Amino acid sequence: MVKTISPDQPAIINTTENSNQVATLALFLPSLAGGGAERMMLNLTRGLVEAGVAVDLVVGDSAGPYLDLVPPGCNLVDLGAGRVMAALPGLVRYLKRMRPEVLLAAMDHANLIALWARALARTQTRVYISVRSNLSQEAAHAPTRAGRWLPRLARIFYRQAQGVIAVSQGVADDIAGLMGAGRVRLVVIPNPVVTPDLAVLASAAPDHPWLETDLVNTRHPVILAAGRLSPQKDFPTLIRAFALLARERNLRLLILGEGPERGALESLVQKLGLTGRVELPGFRVNPFAAMSRAQLFVLSSAWEGLPGVLIQAMACGTPVVSTDCPSGPREVLADGHFGPLVPVGNVSELAKAMGQTLDKPLTPNQLKGRAANYGLEPVTRRYLEALGLEPDERQREPS
Repeated sequence: MVKTISPDQPAIINTTENSNQVATLALFLPSLAGGGAERMMLNLTRGLVEAGVAVDLVVGDSAGPYLDLVPPGCNLVDLGAGRVMAALPGLVRYLKRMRPEVLLAAMDHANLIALWARALARTQTRVYISVRSNLSQEAAHAPTRAGRWLPRLARIFYRQAQGVIAVSQGVADDIAGLMGAGRVRLVVIPNPVVTPDLAVLASAAPDHPWLETDLVNTRHPVILAAGRLSPQKDFPTLIRAFALLARERNLRLLILGEGPERGALESLVQKLGLTGRVELPGFRVNPFAAMSRAQLFVLSSAWEGLPGVLIQAMACGTPVVSTDCPSGPREVLADGHFGPLVPVGNVSELAKAMGQTLDKPLTPNQLKGRAANYGLEPVTRRYLEALGLEPDERQREPS
């Protein structure tokens, strides 16, 4: 149930037993849209709540497929803003009224809004920002002027944060290069990708006929990819590589996700004569049922921060192939020890690596062991340390 505080206050969906409790930590996201960053921050929210920290999950807009994934034990605060920039006034009011000890923001525009809101609210809230992608690459490929200006804005404002948390060493190196040596308090903490319930989700019944048990065998290997259908993920290279490999093998390719390139990708599938062998069934809240049944997972991205889907596939025991894009895959795969790394945009090399991995995959135990480094509990501990919070800290009474 949504409780309206007042006409000029955000709405709060109460998920704690006592709605009068004040959060020690507020975690700010633009929305609950179905992206990897949103899912990772929901995982972190769960870990922090389980550690005993009082958490408000503050979102610009609570509408989205991940609403049902908000963990019990926190307050979901909906600022009622359709765009992240429009969330600034509501976040200022929230900080003035609730005065959390710490505000953690995630995603570049939200990071800036959090810093501006703290300055306008004139509170003592400590602000930490999470950088989740390679900002230089994001700006270089941004379709709007606002996106291209992000590195300049980060250079000016990120130094006002109490700390910057990068999801990979590659992301940290990029931020350090943008900010200059000694200009920002920087720490690397990976995403909390592997949650305790991932194995249960992976065992759920798949919702695509290609993944039914009686069809998944050596005669019909299924290759899987997942991500937003956008230029960043470079699915055209994957489809062309699949076309090369499928000339001599009876393969199928599933690409989970939605986005602006759907029409172009469907046209490419048709042009290459792959209708019936390549499908784009859309976004899935639970992609793990598909991951656990595919014979291979492929990440074809042009750039990343720390690719959660790559780690999730490994946690499901599925062999992986990835582009050696900035940033994250080389770190995750330990320089190619846990899966081949190929140049970005190289169709023939990607096809070759896919075929070799299908023929000689690593064992599920090897892959799961590597993915365990990105577990919820150890990552949460590192966040508690970085944010200056203690586990089991009790919720404070409102002032």
